Amino acid sequence: MSDSTWHIPDPQTQPEFYADVPTKRLVAWVADTIVVIVICLLILPFTAFTGLFFLPVLFLGVSFVYRVITIARASATWGMRLTAIEFRTAQGTHFDLPMAFMHTLGYSISWAFALLQVGSIVLMLTTPRGQGLSDHVLGTVAVNRRALS
Repeated sequence: MSDSTWHIPDPQTQPEFYADVPTKRLVAWVADTIVVIVICLLILPFTAFTGLFFLPVLFLGVSFVYRVITIARASATWGMRLTAIEFRTAQGTHFDLPMAFMHTLGYSISWAFALLQVGSIVLMLTTPRGQGLSDHVLGTVAVNRRALS
């Protein structure tokens, strides 16, 4: 099946695409956070360590750019690739740069407001497709990657 004919799987008839996705998203988030921390630590010497004074802003900026670039390139961050999950649009296609930007923006806004992030986590744990708040708004979904044949 080619990517052009692929669609978002139905959680009732194809539950294997959604098996353990919320747990995998958590593991991927931890892995991605570690990657962003390492990138920030590598950047600090190039700022003559003045980056320590604005470390939260540096972390947020690096995290945003890291997520947009990795999601736009492969529809998944490095942590998501590690856990074998990927994002798909409502049409079942991989994310492009604008969709990666919008999803990352939604993710960042959710983290900025604790109530939104809690709501997003609740949605991931209770909805059939395990979609977070930004997934619901954009009509996207995180699924287990298909095995290459």
